[in-house]
Amino acid sequence: MSIPRHIAIVMDGNGRWAQRRHLPRKLGHREGQKAVRATVEHCRQRGVESLTLFAFSSENWSRPDEEVGALMQLFVKALDSEVDELHRNGVRLNFVGDLERFDAELATRMRAAMARTAGNTALRLNIAVNYGGRWDISQAARTLAAAALRGEVAIEAIDEDLLGRHTCLAEQAPVDLFIRTGGEVRVSNFLLWQIAYAELYFSPVLWPDFDAAALDAAIDTFARRERRYGQTSAQVRATG
Repeated sequence: MSIPRHIAIVMDGNGRWAQRRHLPRKLGHREGQKAVRATVEHCRQRGVESLTLFAFSSENWSRPDEEVGALMQLFVKALDSEVDELHRNGVRLNFVGDLERFDAELATRMRAAMARTAGNTALRLNIAVNYGGRWDISQAARTLAAAALRGEVAIEAIDEDLLGRHTCLAEQAPVDLFIRTGGEVRVSNFLLWQIAYAELYFSPVLWPDFDAAALDAAIDTFARRERRYGQTSAQVRATG
């Protein structure tokens, strides 16, 4: 079976999971953390190279202060409770996004967790926080524009390949499989550059209920799809 090298997931449905049970939304986020743990372990066992999770978008700051505060507390607790196990299991942790918006103590903990696990090779776990796909592309463009002004790169040398090398996750395999849970059918400004040729999979399952069987269903669907990259089916079969 073909296993995606890189899976990206929009973890949607924590709030609705809690509301359906007449619970506070923050409890849904806590249950979602359990689903994160199970997904990371299952990806590691299946031989996935990279897993990128959309934990907090740049647009999420507009949510109610109470919910944002609960999410920040959850990040801190997760760093305290999960990093040891991730490190023992050989998982390399990477936070993707503009970390400057976060509290200095939280940002410091994030960077410390990345440094501690930097040598691990079993799985690359990317957590997208204060991240947006448009921000990602624009920061790559700013970096190249500044380099051009310094005379370090010629304008005519800027192409898709060069721009892509300055976006987040450029050193990892392209996203093969994009998953969104919770029943919504949109990408929500997540990894816009990186999912250009990804297979899209939308699941009605709310994130706290997304288990190994649900992930396997997505991987099975991926394995059955024909990835043509602009070629015809006949060409793909000929080169396969």
